[in-house]
Amino acid sequence: MTAVRNAAAAEMQREADEAVRVLREGGLILYPTDTVWGIGCDATNAAAVERIYRLKRSENKKSMLVLCASAEMTVRYVNKAPGIAFDVMEMATKPLTLILPGAVGVAGNLIPEEGTLGVRVPDHEFCRLLLRGLRRPLVSTSANLSGEATPAGLEEVAREIVDGVDFVVNPRFEGKPTRKASSIIAFGEGGEVKIIRE
Repeated sequence: MTAVRNAAAAEMQREADEAVRVLREGGLILYPTDTVWGIGCDATNAAAVERIYRLKRSENKKSMLVLCASAEMTVRYVNKAPGIAFDVMEMATKPLTLILPGAVGVAGNLIPEEGTLGVRVPDHEFCRLLLRGLRRPLVSTSANLSGEATPAGLEEVAREIVDGVDFVVNPRFEGKPTRKASSIIAFGEGGEVKIIRE
């Protein structure tokens, strides 16, 4: 059984390595997360971010969040986040996106006028491998055209999206996603809290 597990882990690592190679070259990937399938790119690459907006036919910066590997990684990209936000992040028992003030170090076209950044630390093995390999935040936005329903699984993703990315992760590595979007909580610099989506 251990040999089978090791082989599966090696296969997942190879898939993640290939996805990271594409991301480092400015490419777009279609990949599974702990919630729904997402379109991703290196969050520090403005040209790649622009490609996602074009692919989704949307300029809505609020629809784009980033995945970070940990709270430690998150603090490098939001410099005004209150401490309570990280307490909430640590205590979350289901997928939770935090809207945090003071976005820095990511592509300018990811940051809305109010200077915030949506961040989630995914509880998902494949995403963790991507983040470990990329060593930067990974854009995560639902794999749908603007105005259309969020696809829960790869089989529901529009052909235009599938054809518009550079790499589609094998659905074998999907894990056990919730198949619904995460909860969203926004934090102000002074620790003010606003629930955006339960």
